[in-house]
Amino acid sequence: MKILPEHYDHIKQTIKNSPVTIKEHRNNLLNSGAQPRNFDMRLRWDLFHYANLSKFACDTLYPYLTDDHIDTALKSIMKELEA
Repeated sequence: MKILPEHYDHIKQTIKNSPVTIKEHRNNLLNSGAQPRNFDMRLRWDLFHYANLSKFACDTLYPYLTDDHIDTALKSIMKELEA
């Protein structure tokens, strides 16, 4: 991954401490009829936004990362937090 370890850890801890849990949001999306094609990506990025990481992304991540890099980190973070 291209993301710096300290930025990865910041995202992970912020999502982990977010008031919306992964399980809770997954159930909300399933109950809303979200399309399965992009379901996992939608879940990752929704949690990113619920954790109020948008400003962090603009100020810190986007100067050296793209959405694809951030999404790769989010995939890994989701696996760790769901384990």
